[in-house]
Amino acid sequence: MSVGPTMHDAMPSYDPVTRAETARLRAEARLAGTIADFFLDADARLDDRTRLMLAHVLGAIVGAIEWDIRRHAARLLAGDGAMRAGEAILKAGAGGVVERLTRAGLLRDEELMEELIARVRHDLIAASLPVEVAEPNEASLLVRLAGVPDSIVASAASALLAAESRRRVANELGSAGGSELPAELHHRLVWWVAAAIRDGLKSTRESDRAITDAAERSLAAHDEGERPDAVAMRLAKALDARPNELAAVLVESIGDRRLSLFVAVLAHALGIAFDQARSITLEPDGDRLWLALRALDMDRPTIARIGLALSEADPRRDIEAFADTLDAIVSIGVEDARASIAPLALNRDFRMALRALARTDRR
Repeated sequence: MSVGPTMHDAMPSYDPVTRAETARLRAEARLAGTIADFFLDADARLDDRTRLMLAHVLGAIVGAIEWDIRRHAARLLAGDGAMRAGEAILKAGAGGVVERLTRAGLLRDEELMEELIARVRHDLIAASLPVEVAEPNEASLLVRLAGVPDSIVASAASALLAAESRRRVANELGSAGGSELPAELHHRLVWWVAAAIRDGLKSTRESDRAITDAAERSLAAHDEGERPDAVAMRLAKALDARPNELAAVLVESIGDRRLSLFVAVLAHALGIAFDQARSITLEPDGDRLWLALRALDMDRPTIARIGLALSEADPRRDIEAFADTLDAIVSIGVEDARASIAPLALNRDFRMALRALARTDRR
């Protein structure tokens, strides 16, 4: 006599040997990570606030790309009458792409993580800078620039206000309107996400085509010029601060909590890329930043105000060590300072190649 499936048959199989082995491997991986973290130098370890915000930013960027690809791929399939395939793309493995990319080791990409860590530290420091205004009722620097008669400056200042506002809201909500990554990194991440989505599906030629088309759509929609970094550089170039104006612009940018404008003005004045200027600005020891400021012939009060503001905003900085070395910093000749930071102006690909070469020498 035939009977239907019993409750035991309907239950998922439970292999205790497999489960035990999985748990053992997980425990070993956890221990290895804990040991590696313990032996990290203090200045290499992320503090809890930076770690948490980095996780939010990375999750939001990957999540936004994932949702765009899933939604458009499902729409394409539904339009071709493949409703079930479209539903599968929307549901299969949804939200698990970060975990899948992490397991594959792809998110350990040095360039990607360097960019994201720099962005997070930049935003945290910018939000913690002390506000210094000349007059209590004076409008902020960007608001004043947005109202100047020079339409190019005004337009760039308005665009930076909008871009920084979008990023601030995204940071507060743990969301992302777009990846805000350089084009090369965005391109890399889009295809990783597309591959992770496909990995969670029983793929067909139609679903592969839909995922590919959706990924290409995401790439086409990415506008690198809308990133706050790029907008800040446009404003810095439009301002084109003269040597006698530079100190005031740098100090006021810091005092207005517009760290992106400070970095962009510094980059423009030195003739280097935004990411290079941001890197030296965020370094806790500040050595290269002081050299850069001396290369621009900044005087003691200017360097002191910038150094004190950054020390107040960044707990990694040693304000007493900065005060002790201020005389030595100011004594550096302008030409000597320019020679010392000259490598920053090298072609980006050349710099990356030199860095890769140096890394192999250290092995």
